[in-house]
Amino acid sequence: MSPPIDFQIRRRTFLTSSAAVAITAGTLSKTTPAHAQTRLPIGATSQSVSLMINGEERNLTVDNRTTLLDALRESVELTGTKKGCDHGQCGACTVTVNGTRINSCLSLAVMHEGDEIETIEGIGAPDSLDPMQAAFVKHDGYQCGYCTPGQIQSARSVLNEIRDGIPSHVTRDLTATIEITDAEIRERMSGNICRCGAYANILAAITEVAEQEA
Repeated sequence: MSPPIDFQIRRRTFLTSSAAVAITAGTLSKTTPAHAQTRLPIGATSQSVSLMINGEERNLTVDNRTTLLDALRESVELTGTKKGCDHGQCGACTVTVNGTRINSCLSLAVMHEGDEIETIEGIGAPDSLDPMQAAFVKHDGYQCGYCTPGQIQSARSVLNEIRDGIPSHVTRDLTATIEITDAEIRERMSGNICRCGAYANILAAITEVAEQEA
């Protein structure tokens, strides 16, 4: 067992230390501006942005930190785009921006001034379904349906990517003919997670649309 520490506080030492602390605190409070003490953000915290959403121009004023996903759901009230992991790992929030699919939870709304954004609401309606939507219904490519909007958005983009010769991890060689195989589709759709496990049905739906468009 360690011997006890011989520790004593002398009255003079205590008073001297207390005075030094009081002087330092008083100096900081007089010289440090109030806004610096509260650590407020520098500059504007919000701004206006104009987005072309599903063919309609929408002018929004959003916090600079607002994601495109939250702007779509909360400011525009297009709730078809879902918030899943909010970390870009599940694909539920997939939309297309200028024809390219992105995870909208990883992109700030203010970054998309003038961009053309397409959500699930912009590709079809109950009485006029997009071919991919109809194929998902036909092949039961969903169970709970939460990931379905992102799955459909990605699926439509996947066929465009293959058609345009954009390589994936499976097909890296641009000079090679890119075939629409099960492996190719699975690889390109790997960023969209279905926790219900309807992958076989999703694959069947995408394959049918690919064959229709061939």
